[in-house]
Amino acid sequence: MIVGIRKLPSILGAASLQSHRRLRTKLRMGQHNAEHNASKSNHQSRVDKFSEVIRDDHTGGWETCWEQGLTPWDLGQPTPVISHLCAMGDLPNGRALVPGCGSLSSSSPKIGYFSFLKEDFFSWRPKELFDLIFDYTFFSAIEPAMRVAWGQQMQMLLKPNGELITLMFPIDDHIGGPPYKVSVSDYEDVLLPLGFKAVLIKDNEHAIPPRKGREMIGRWKRSLAHASL
Repeated sequence: MIVGIRKLPSILGAASLQSHRRLRTKLRMGQHNAEHNASKSNHQSRVDKFSEVIRDDHTGGWETCWEQGLTPWDLGQPTPVISHLCAMGDLPNGRALVPGCGSLSSSSPKIGYFSFLKEDFFSWRPKELFDLIFDYTFFSAIEPAMRVAWGQQMQMLLKPNGELITLMFPIDDHIGGPPYKVSVSDYEDVLLPLGFKAVLIKDNEHAIPPRKGREMIGRWKRSLAHASL
């Protein structure tokens, strides 16, 4: 009987503690969901304002957005998936190009390895080709009618057997842009006829929260058989 009496408070105490822990967990989850939804709403508001400026000013809209700080795509740091690939040593060595890179920090200790150029991507002819090109949603920022020219220039700039990495966003059914909606088939329609082969296409598990479920990563190799220069 004594054992039973002693055990009863312990059981009740444990049950009470477990209930308290469940309550705290639910509160934390609720707070996290609220913060996530607020972040997503704020991000979408910035995207909507950016799209409005671009739509109303076809000639100087991009410049206006930079002046007003309407750059919802700019994280202020490397996009997580690239940081992950670098940490894993899973990127080719050599020269790399990020078209439409926007703003980058000049405080990096390796800034001497970077060059920033203001050129027309579609007509630019560098002296050397690249081992790696990273398209960080540049594809979705241009008018869909320009996507074939985008693919041709990618082929022109990339070394034979070089790699093109595409961050494919936004994968949804929204109307208008930029950013314009994309799908895996949009990339395939442009790249496969030019001799690119998809070596990996999957959901981007490192996508930032507002892009979760709407962003994929594609890794493409340029065929040796398709000469560009």
